[in-house]
Amino acid sequence: MPSVLPDLLRPGLRVVFCGTAAGTASAKAGVYYAGSGNAFWRTLHEVGLTPIRLAPPEFQRLAEFGIGLTDICKVRHGSDREVGTGEFDVAGLEARIAAAEPCLFAFNGKNAARGALERNVDCGPQPERIGGVPIWVLPSTSGAARKWWDPEPWRELARAARPEAP
Repeated sequence: MPSVLPDLLRPGLRVVFCGTAAGTASAKAGVYYAGSGNAFWRTLHEVGLTPIRLAPPEFQRLAEFGIGLTDICKVRHGSDREVGTGEFDVAGLEARIAAAEPCLFAFNGKNAARGALERNVDCGPQPERIGGVPIWVLPSTSGAARKWWDPEPWRELARAARPEAP
């Protein structure tokens, strides 16, 4: 079954963001984080991960700034409830991240992190690794998760992802 959205992965990235699956608007448009209520693009710029605010159709430009994208479920799309967890591909995710060898890996939301780590999670750095890479869990930028929004873990990740960070 083909991927809903192509991965944006290559060696040398500072951080790779992983969502649960493409949302409905993203699947229809063929771009990441296309939903009008999603704060992903604004957040990347506001926390300093990108020097300019990109629009969803420019997602491939993220690699210029050392940022990659993927999802834990590559074959379904919709809300977390619609996608479920039955087609989460943890082994495939680990292999893709091990091959890309980014400095950091971050789940955009707790649902994908719970599915991969098989436990409840809090936001922030995690003790596990994916493909040998340190993991962060961040509050989801989805408009559906707005009442739980907290930009501080995103700021912490941005500080850790700076090239001069240890």
